[in-house]
Amino acid sequence: MEMLASLHTLPSPLPPTTTSSSSEPSYKTPFITRRRAIISASTAAIASLLHISNPIPSLYPSIALQPQQVELDQEEDRIVRLFQETSPSVVFIEDLELAKIPKSSSKGDRDVVAEDEDAKVEGTGSGFIWDKFGHIVTNYHVVDKLATDQSGLQSCKVLLADASGTSFYKEGKIVGIDPAYDLAVLKVDVEGYELKPIVVGTSRDLRVGQSCFAIGNPFGYENTLTTGVVSGLGREIPSPNGRAIRGAIQTDAAINAGNSGGPLIDSYGHVIGVNTATFTRKGTGISSGVNFAIPIDTVVRTVPYLIVYGTPYSNRFQ
Repeated sequence: MEMLASLHTLPSPLPPTTTSSSSEPSYKTPFITRRRAIISASTAAIASLLHISNPIPSLYPSIALQPQQVELDQEEDRIVRLFQETSPSVVFIEDLELAKIPKSSSKGDRDVVAEDEDAKVEGTGSGFIWDKFGHIVTNYHVVDKLATDQSGLQSCKVLLADASGTSFYKEGKIVGIDPAYDLAVLKVDVEGYELKPIVVGTSRDLRVGQSCFAIGNPFGYENTLTTGVVSGLGREIPSPNGRAIRGAIQTDAAINAGNSGGPLIDSYGHVIGVNTATFTRKGTGISSGVNFAIPIDTVVRTVPYLIVYGTPYSNRFQ
């Protein structure tokens, strides 16, 4: 009704006309014209309304997509923040073979192993900062050559970052190993630096299907993030000494050569495992998507003994 009331005022009726057959005024023709005008104006108004309202249904798909887009943006932002907060606690490890035994520096520490131009990189791996004292957790198989070296020509170079994000190299020295669980602890001199230890979580409450993320250095590409889910629990994988590691976490988050020793984290950025092994496609060396991590509960039980005694608890009295 309001829309019809807003139409232009119709003109007044035309003066009466007469015909030769009658002297009485006739309003027939003007009445028809007025009626047609009203109908025409009403039709135009309705058509105008329909024209205005037609685009509205076409907006529904875009309106419906907006919450999905917002949700997607929020999820991406969460993963970006997760990586930014966790990656400073992840280190890059290079296993080196030196051409000659280096001279000890005045501090008794070969800080800059990179100065030896003849040093040969025999392998790379990952690890994560355990505490502010410079202890680093990694896999035993990442540093096994250094652990068994009798020549003095093996060395380990660690690239890490302090709390401010400044990267620096240090020599890593082994303080403890546990081949049965494929774990090792390195120590670097962090005098003058403030480290950001990783946040330790738990693996006892994990559920198949929950999200997980791996951070490491596959094929030497530093600070690489891969995403996936917990694919299985309670798996059994071989250890470097031939025994079985029980209770391993299976994930489809990509793990390749160089990821070993890096953290597997949950959606809160808490470490739930140490990335250790992957099945590769035959003849390709490419991950098949079946990857494994040592559960963090096992790591928490083992690492303190490695730091204090250099060997796991099971070996203390042997």
